[in-house]
Amino acid sequence: MRVIICGAGQVGYGIAERLAAEKNDVSVIDTSPALIHAVRDALDVRGFVGHGAHPDVLEAAGAQNADMIIAVTLFDEVNIVACEVAHALFNVPMKIARIRAQSYLQPHYQNLFAREHLPIDVIISPEKEVGEMVLRRIALPGATDVVRFAEDKIAMVAIECLEECPVVHTQLSQLSELFPDLPSTVVGIVRDEKLFIPHSEDQLEPGDMAYVVTTKDQVRRTLTLFGHDEQEATRIVIAGGGNIGLYVAEAIEQRQSRTKIKIIESNRERAVLVADQLRRTVVLNGSALDQKLLHEADIQDADLMVALTNNDQVNILSGVMAKRLGCKANLVLINNPSYQDLTKSVGIDAYVNPGSVTTSRVLQHVRRGRIRAVHSVMRGAAEIIEAEALETSPLVGSYLRDLDLPDGMRVGAVYREGTVIRPSGALTIKPKDRVVIFALADAVKDVEQMFRVSLEFF
Repeated sequence: MRVIICGAGQVGYGIAERLAAEKNDVSVIDTSPALIHAVRDALDVRGFVGHGAHPDVLEAAGAQNADMIIAVTLFDEVNIVACEVAHALFNVPMKIARIRAQSYLQPHYQNLFAREHLPIDVIISPEKEVGEMVLRRIALPGATDVVRFAEDKIAMVAIECLEECPVVHTQLSQLSELFPDLPSTVVGIVRDEKLFIPHSEDQLEPGDMAYVVTTKDQVRRTLTLFGHDEQEATRIVIAGGGNIGLYVAEAIEQRQSRTKIKIIESNRERAVLVADQLRRTVVLNGSALDQKLLHEADIQDADLMVALTNNDQVNILSGVMAKRLGCKANLVLINNPSYQDLTKSVGIDAYVNPGSVTTSRVLQHVRRGRIRAVHSVMRGAAEIIEAEALETSPLVGSYLRDLDLPDGMRVGAVYREGTVIRPSGALTIKPKDRVVIFALADAVKDVEQMFRVSLEFF
């Protein structure tokens, strides 16, 4: 696939890294020579210094032969115009744009990006995507990652197995016998920083990170089974009143009337604006690293500190400081991957990587076949994929136990006509079933092949 990426920042670089690793033909455009040099030096891509919305720059990058353009610069208007030019002059089939300003995304303006107006096929809103991820993590304490599939009926949760975890040292096949009514399947395990697909005879060990696929209404029971019975936070302090912090606070006000929220925002003008937009949230102006201000926010009585500023160091330090002052738990936003390995050692309970969230959203549209959703885990070491089975799919018509599936994948659940089915050897996949599969990076291409539309389908 030939892909042009406009913007070589953290998001653009992350997308380019993933696509180049999968042998796609990638061109990256940015106005910063330093960013383009960094991309050229580190990745197998072509780099172009220039304006991503200028026709001559797009032409030099190969727009006339491109299959997709992904516009993820810092400026919405540049992203919009880049897609418009790619459509009007070069007839690029797939156009993806990052749009940050929420005014563009109001429901009553949704026709704006129709083909006859501004022809953009996919809109990505990082603030909304990351905000929803933060909200899912807040709602399910004890889970280190949470993703929904199949119209929110299926969930994938990453759960750390602690020493007191009731299911450690028990074969996975026995878990099914012990809890026959629990539709949960362990599809991946991280042990000693290595990710693998477990078999029925494998056991969970203390310190493992288990990726579990289950139904939406059985997530809490699954967490409890793994030894996590943390209560949902009702007193939350948010560091950072930017777009993500505001989105999270507004959503909590609407969805959780019992929850008390306080926001700490360093910019006075922004703090006033945020206070005007929220109804029940207390907004404090100052630094999240100021202990006096943290005490003023009653951090010692808080259940959760959520650090969402645009500075990784501030997020990490404020999260650590909050816990030392008495806050029960923390959740922080971390952009720099090199900081993510330090989280456990410094006292961070959980973190969200905005780049990973956005990259997962893009991969959903890069993947070939009837792919409905994609979520990347462990910096691309694996993906959990929701795909629709067609009549021509090799999965259809045979028992799961008779299928010669590659070792690097495991079926987590099947969604059929509104019902979630736990996979078993006697299950037969039918056309139009939605299959949720956990696949290591090397097996992703095999998953795509299983769900591609073959010529005989037409």
